[in-house]
Amino acid sequence: MMGFVLRCFYGASASTYYHSYPMHSKPELLYLDLMKRTLSFLMWPEPPIPITLFNKHRTPLKRKLAAGISSLLNKRPYHIMQSWEHTAEAKEEGRAWPAYAHTMIGTKRLDQLQTCIESVLRDGVEGDLIETGVWRGGATIFMRAVLAAYGDEKRKVFVADSFEGLPKPDAELYPADKGDNLHEYAYLAVSKEEVEDNFRKYGLLDDRVVFLKGWFEDTLPTAPISKLAVLRLDGDMYSSTITSLENLYPKLSLGGFCIIDDYALPGCKQAVDDYLERIGADFALTPIDKSSSYWRK
Repeated sequence: MMGFVLRCFYGASASTYYHSYPMHSKPELLYLDLMKRTLSFLMWPEPPIPITLFNKHRTPLKRKLAAGISSLLNKRPYHIMQSWEHTAEAKEEGRAWPAYAHTMIGTKRLDQLQTCIESVLRDGVEGDLIETGVWRGGATIFMRAVLAAYGDEKRKVFVADSFEGLPKPDAELYPADKGDNLHEYAYLAVSKEEVEDNFRKYGLLDDRVVFLKGWFEDTLPTAPISKLAVLRLDGDMYSSTITSLENLYPKLSLGGFCIIDDYALPGCKQAVDDYLERIGADFALTPIDKSSSYWRK
């Protein structure tokens, strides 16, 4: 049960989650472990959040009450805050909506992403890296960090997002998206400027980070991509997933990885299954955690 606390200063939550990483002797592995912990906000207690941040989850009356009280207090040097803690399992499997982390995909998916990139580097698989649907940019920041750690000076990281949140569902064109309401969550809309600034905080914003701003149907068909080695899809919906696959999967090199962040969601799963059936591919998807799966082409 979430509790409410009134703070006039930036306080810390009662517990800290520590992810267990092995001690490595290689500097690049130590660096990447530190990146995963930092991007996931695992090294600090989770501070309380403004009660209005997730107001969408409340009933209309409670939303109005929370907004009113918060507005009144904001006129003074006080803020009404809400404790926002998650279990270790939720953080590990990316089932938490964090307030301060730069990624919400969880440590299992970050570990798997690292393994995929290390594999294509080791095996000489040609192509760049892309994520479609980046939120605060954490997974793409980590992609760029892995390339930097291993001295890759050629591959680019493409950062594809509307930077305005998720699209309204087009139920006529994509019936599987009927009733989807993720577009109503302002929390999921992160500006391009904020994501650029997040890259900059880690010293990883350079000319090999390429932003594709706009709805996928507008940006992906003409994206300046010839080959991909890692294709990571995190669009939640049928429309976002099928559009990404149609425009990008043909560019995925043999030996490259296709990662589906939201395979547990019915619309996303249907889009993947429909596309693979259409192209006659019979890949066995490998689970990463309870939500995500991947295959190697």
